Amino acid sequence: MNAWLYPKLFAHRGGGTLAPENTQAGMKMAADHSYTAVEFDVKLSADEVVFLMHDDSLERTTNGTGKFNDKTAADIELLEVSGWMTHFLHAESVERVPRLTAVMSFLHKNGMNANIEIKPCVGLEAKTGQAVAMLVEEITRAQTVKPLLSSFSVEALRHARRVAPHLPMALLMETYLPEHDLLLHELDAISFNCNEANINPQMVTHLHARGTRVMAYTVNDESRAAALFQMGVDGIFTDNLDAMAKKFPQGLSAQ
Repeated sequence: MNAWLYPKLFAHRGGGTLAPENTQAGMKMAADHSYTAVEFDVKLSADEVVFLMHDDSLERTTNGTGKFNDKTAADIELLEVSGWMTHFLHAESVERVPRLTAVMSFLHKNGMNANIEIKPCVGLEAKTGQAVAMLVEEITRAQTVKPLLSSFSVEALRHARRVAPHLPMALLMETYLPEHDLLLHELDAISFNCNEANINPQMVTHLHARGTRVMAYTVNDESRAAALFQMGVDGIFTDNLDAMAKKFPQGLSAQ
């Protein structure tokens, strides 16, 4: 296998349970806990600007309503992050939905890397994959170690691969099936990212034998993380930033 250039621990959606998901505050929280890699989700606005956002609708994580892809960049930048983490924010500090360019600038300045999950709205798989890959290629041109691009959408990854043939990619699936080997080969994916509950030693051994790394989402229990690392899993995404950093300090930075 190629050398693994990423740490074993990735902060899930930025700050895990310590900050609003997919925000600058989350990225700062990860940095404050010595994480050198984060995972977050991206999608396109109506005018094709790449923002951090998980859901197709706005209600769960912002004070907005309606579909994300119906809003322009100007609309989205007026939104405030709300929901279950509102108490985290200081009254004088309103958290906004960040552009990918702003988050990547923060990560670069802090020596951090990322797994960027392409999370297209329905019907925008090809357009989102292409737009995200082109932007990531442009803004990380000078970086030696590029961020990973992952997605549940094979179509998004196919279009990302076409416009950015040298970016590292990961196929993201709920569980591993033998037919995924063909997709891994087609996409030239370096990692298979999978629900931690569906990972077993035989799967890890098989994927490693074909030269594919294995990453697990979302691992919040320390004993389960230890078991996965014992199997040979190459990286985990966690919401439990503090406990995982204390338990696996060697996993915070690339080896």
